[in-house]
Amino acid sequence: MLTLSYFPAVNATLNGAAAVLLVTARQFINRRKIEAHKRTMIAAFSTSVVFLISYLYYHAHAGVLHFAGQGWRRPVYFTLLTSHTILAAVIVPLVLMTLIRGLKRQDAKHVRIAPLTFWLWLYVSVTGVVIYYLLYHLWRS
Repeated sequence: MLTLSYFPAVNATLNGAAAVLLVTARQFINRRKIEAHKRTMIAAFSTSVVFLISYLYYHAHAGVLHFAGQGWRRPVYFTLLTSHTILAAVIVPLVLMTLIRGLKRQDAKHVRIAPLTFWLWLYVSVTGVVIYYLLYHLWRS
């Protein structure tokens, strides 16, 4: 049975998978493999949606784990967490807009915002994994 204690690791895994899918999709589009890019981006989007559902479910039932690190670790952790949290809110509408433009083949509009979306989404995905590692493993005590 899956208990709440597994959710942070599952969520970090989903974030990491989304990051890998994003980089893979970027490689596909750089090689002009549009169909492979499209499928991989849909997979990245789906993975991020599953992450978001899992994340919200976990925090609705488990609450918040407070960071226990002290000294220089606190400002490092909270700076990373703050940038991650702000960009996680910003990226949702940006991903939706980019995805819709891509699926509708509004290529000129899609290309204008896709690079920004890629870098912000990648940052949020990777920092999600880093925050998990810092909170649950590296700076636990």
